[in-house]
Amino acid sequence: MTLLALDARWRRLHDETRVCPQSGRRFNGIFDIGYDHPDSWPHGDLAEAGTPDLQVGEDRLSSDLCRIDEDRFLKCVLPLPIRGSDEVFFFGPWASVQPDTFYAYIDEATGAADGFEGGEAWLMNDLPGFESEDPIACALQPGDAGQRPVLIALSGPLAEAQENGISFDQLLDIYAASGDDIRPFLMAD
Repeated sequence: MTLLALDARWRRLHDETRVCPQSGRRFNGIFDIGYDHPDSWPHGDLAEAGTPDLQVGEDRLSSDLCRIDEDRFLKCVLPLPIRGSDEVFFFGPWASVQPDTFYAYIDEATGAADGFEGGEAWLMNDLPGFESEDPIACALQPGDAGQRPVLIALSGPLAEAQENGISFDQLLDIYAASGDDIRPFLMAD
């Protein structure tokens, strides 16, 4: 049994049979937060476009790749362990990478080459609870087969959170700052 199993809110979050009497919402555990595009993308949301990619001039956005002028971006996952549990919350942000890293990732993904090794990257979305005036330096690591690459912050509060984990209350704060405050729905009936 994990320590969080003692928290009634945690149990309610993981009880797929529970229906919140106030909202009718059901939960099935931790849910991740992804980003449609890098914060610097100036051309609207891919989801709203209703197409697999969005191209404006030479700028192009798909669900995994982005090009803005000469800048290249990859969609990644950024793990944050939840202290007191065996679970991990994931952000799905974008990272700015060098062109050689960008094209090595494409070659690996399309089967044209093996051995994508990752590289240097910069986090390109402001993550709730980890906002920064400057892009956060990260290491980009290959994901498991068929999975997106993994971002690991190199320093600062985000690196500490990846190393040491976040509390359940911090996770709830992240959800609230992202526009989905679920705290009221986890209270006793």
